Amino acid sequence: MPRIILIETSTSLCSTALLSDGKVVCSRESGEPRAHASMTAVFVKEMLDAQGLKASDCDAVCVSKGPGSYTGLRVGVSTAKGLCFGAGIPLIAVSTMEVLARQAIESGAVPEGCRYIIPMVDARRMEVYTAPCSPEGQLLDEIRPMVVGPESFAALRSEGPVLFIGDGAEKCREALSGENSHFIQTCPRAEAMAVPALEAFAQKKFEDTAYFEPFYLKQFVATISRKNLF
Repeated sequence: MPRIILIETSTSLCSTALLSDGKVVCSRESGEPRAHASMTAVFVKEMLDAQGLKASDCDAVCVSKGPGSYTGLRVGVSTAKGLCFGAGIPLIAVSTMEVLARQAIESGAVPEGCRYIIPMVDARRMEVYTAPCSPEGQLLDEIRPMVVGPESFAALRSEGPVLFIGDGAEKCREALSGENSHFIQTCPRAEAMAVPALEAFAQKKFEDTAYFEPFYLKQFVATISRKNLF
């Protein structure tokens, strides 16, 4: 199985992991403010050194492409590109939404009978980046910015248990409270990138390393989903 470097810097947590033989064998993380620029490359080197490896011994680098923090995403993607160019290995990018959904599943935190996992990446005030996912972690609609209020996700919450997860979850608890609403306040972690990274590698879904850009999704416009999922 492939050996893949995993980099997650889309929120305040700077997180890296090394995937080998289908499991995470090493990881590093820091929640210190502004740690991304100073620590991301250092963490990757520490992991490789601990395993007696060089970047060229790996088969790919997987980076969280966003949405999320502008600075965090730039640092993560720049580090990933540098590793790929230097080692001559491909670049994989996965959505922050997918990472959070996998994190919920792998932690065993998905409530019984859950109909939707809804990742929420904090933006500002009552704004989040979000998209509904299935209980298996598949995205069900496009990722979009949202200003959260009491009517947000009303249709989904009426169907059964819904799990809101991410660093934007807790601030929405009051607005989205109800018997079907469950909340986990957390940042996405690199270890949760393992499954989508392996899937992308198997399908050879590689990015153009020279031209790849993070998915910033800056604008905030209140919209209604064409699929009526929100």
